[in-house]
Amino acid sequence: MHTRRSVVLGLAGLLATGALAACGDSPNAENAKKGPTVLNVGMPNGPQTENQNPFLSTSAASKSGYRWALYEPLMMWNPVKPADPMKPWLATKAEWSKDYTSVKATIRDNATWSDGQKVTAEDVAFTYKLLRDNEALNTGGLTISDASASGADVTITFKNPQFVSQHKAIAQVPIVPKHIWEKVSDPKAELAKNPIGSGPYTLKSFTPQTATLTVRDKGYWQALPQVKELRYTSYTDNNAQTTALANGESEWSFVFIPNVKTVFIDKDAAHHKIWAPPVLGIHGLYINTTKAPFDDKNLRVAMSMVIDRDDIFNTAEAGYFHPLVKSVTGLPSPAGDAFLAPEFKGKDYKIDVEGAKALLTANGYKYEGTTLKDKTGKAVTLTLTDPAGWSDYQTSLEIVKANLQKIGIEATVEKANQDAWFKNVEAGQFDAGFRWTNGGNTPYDIYQTIMDGDLLKPIGTASPAGNFGRFNNPEATKALRDYQSATDDSVRVAAMNTLQKIFVEHMPMIPVGADNVGGAYSTKQWTGWPDDANPYGAAQPTQANALDVILHLKPAS
Repeated sequence: MHTRRSVVLGLAGLLATGALAACGDSPNAENAKKGPTVLNVGMPNGPQTENQNPFLSTSAASKSGYRWALYEPLMMWNPVKPADPMKPWLATKAEWSKDYTSVKATIRDNATWSDGQKVTAEDVAFTYKLLRDNEALNTGGLTISDASASGADVTITFKNPQFVSQHKAIAQVPIVPKHIWEKVSDPKAELAKNPIGSGPYTLKSFTPQTATLTVRDKGYWQALPQVKELRYTSYTDNNAQTTALANGESEWSFVFIPNVKTVFIDKDAAHHKIWAPPVLGIHGLYINTTKAPFDDKNLRVAMSMVIDRDDIFNTAEAGYFHPLVKSVTGLPSPAGDAFLAPEFKGKDYKIDVEGAKALLTANGYKYEGTTLKDKTGKAVTLTLTDPAGWSDYQTSLEIVKANLQKIGIEATVEKANQDAWFKNVEAGQFDAGFRWTNGGNTPYDIYQTIMDGDLLKPIGTASPAGNFGRFNNPEATKALRDYQSATDDSVRVAAMNTLQKIFVEHMPMIPVGADNVGGAYSTKQWTGWPDDANPYGAAQPTQANALDVILHLKPAS
């Protein structure tokens, strides 16, 4: 999940006016007597480059979410109820070995690619080997060893146990056709402008503003969706996306909405809905631990002691979008309560400016007036960076900037281009910035995203699966592997307690809020959306279960 995370979240946008392009009259209005046929989906990501590569988090298909309407995973996982059994999808079943180092999936015999060729176990084996051999495509960080087909079965083996990564391994990998991708010379640069997938939709047209998908006329392995056309519009920013939702031009999005009741819900209280279920993933301030003086844990802990999470939650997140994380461990409540180490139960963060100053001066820092000087006598400064279009993060950075001034740190807020920001964060070319973690059914994904030494890459080399701050702590890496490979709960508990202790003492990322996999949607034209009464999946159009949501939708009229 990305929220995940998971996967890329497209969080918010600057307050501005107007969208990239007006969508014109609603196509559903033309079909009022016959019922709706079109679903309008939106994300606030700005103009998109034509790129339908299903593996790259930076492609238009991934950022808007429509890759999951074109391509499908083996199984369908519900991030809202992560412990529930996965739903068979392209595979009719998936059986793990006892040590979780291999899985055998049986591929259904009635699935076809959109060009009419049959989906086979060979296609699945090819896809996993494609990820194994092309690290840039392996955004889930899967340790794939091999994949082989025998009849309808495919066996995928891994270098280590996948107990904590089952959902990533079989429910978040888009399967691609071998007969198409084996001809691709450079998969990471492939734009896939004419995508061939197993999903019920094909790409009809693409512009920098809108990608339009149309339902297949034959060959899909299950009943075709009642939504006959999907229109994915990429709005300039959060305000433009919100305006489109409020006036009915857009019917489904994952977007931060300040004053959500007034701005969106009250515009059509009978139909406008927000559902933002929390998950076991977080977001916060990532710090580049390779840059002095921020390679000093004492400085990072002091920074954590003055950052006002409550202010960020209420001011930047409108009191709903990223539920407040209070525990010093970074674990959200109630999802993470059962995993808390005994020494950290009831230990919530608190603002302590004087305590932060005392910690710094006790460890070699000095004050010259109100300016903090590091151990070399240099003023402590840093640049806080997030995409210009993500208004909640930009507001959060301004709050952090003001908070850090209280301990003498001069921060500058930089509004970045979104694509450049993603690349720079993955390459470790930043000082600090807000970002999310992966999520799963245990806190492993949270700590693994932040502290996994096995993901360490040199500055300038992309690490798309995590450890963006280049945190290097062998004890944390060992605890992650111990948790991942444990065969009994006592070993997992010990490893999780170790991870929490290292996190609290080193603060490689300052936790602020929990992630959600929610959405804003309208029930005026379409019903069947997930909600508290029927939480069958995430309501976020960029999640891997988005197609499951679309298949649940029925015309309201």
